[in-house]
Amino acid sequence: MSWLSNVRNALSGIVPGAKQQTPDNLWHKCKGCGTMVFTRELEENLYVCPTCEHHERIGPTERFAHLFDAGTAAVLAAPRAAEDPLKFRDSKRYADRLKAARTGTGEQDAFVNARGQIHGRRVVIGVQDFAFMGGSMGQAVGEAFIQGVEAAIKDRAPYVVFTASGGARMQEGILSLMQMPRSTVAIQMLHDAGLPYIVVLTDPTSGGVMAAYAMLGDVQIAEPKATLAFTGRRVIENTIREKLPEDFQTSEYYLEHGMIDMVVDRRELRDRLATVIGYLTAGERRAA
Repeated sequence: MSWLSNVRNALSGIVPGAKQQTPDNLWHKCKGCGTMVFTRELEENLYVCPTCEHHERIGPTERFAHLFDAGTAAVLAAPRAAEDPLKFRDSKRYADRLKAARTGTGEQDAFVNARGQIHGRRVVIGVQDFAFMGGSMGQAVGEAFIQGVEAAIKDRAPYVVFTASGGARMQEGILSLMQMPRSTVAIQMLHDAGLPYIVVLTDPTSGGVMAAYAMLGDVQIAEPKATLAFTGRRVIENTIREKLPEDFQTSEYYLEHGMIDMVVDRRELRDRLATVIGYLTAGERRAA
């Protein structure tokens, strides 16, 4: 279908002569190449630019809709966690930032779990939402990660985590950093149960998340050209006094240097995950 047909279909409900405007979200400017892409076409292409194949950032709702078999997904209720334990305030109160993020995303915090099936195999998927305060890791994210592990153990299913984060949530101080060892212990619980832990790194994944559960997968997958880093490029260059390669801290660089197992286009990810899960759970029975 041509872009002209897409526009015609989108505007078919507009009454001639009425003072109505084209919706602001009819077009999307690709952050990779700058091309204006019809929003519906972008959605149908799983938010991958049809011109340059740049992968736009997406949240839990889009991930679950794409990955799970139809009718099998069940989102887990967000676990309870202490809110604003330090009564933190910078230019705004932390409580106000949380309220704004919840209004903007419709989620309780930056990490959401769901259980379901991929090609008939049980799986629990956790998705970190960069739109919620940069996907930052606080107590709620730590609790949600542990919830996902416990659900996977209960279901005898792999746990697949999609990371997208700027790192630890500064408004929770040391309590945020404590989620790093907590998530590591939770992953060990999963291993003790004989279940796989699979990580899909998405743009961007950095900081405390990168130093914790993002790099502890039995299988490490990444979306193309995702920025993956513990600390910023300029910080490293100023420290070592050297110019880093142009593709430094990208999925492709990590793959070339043996730090991840594969880079997979989002449109192929569901089938690739099904294959990996099939290999890692060969002895487990399929879901009824």
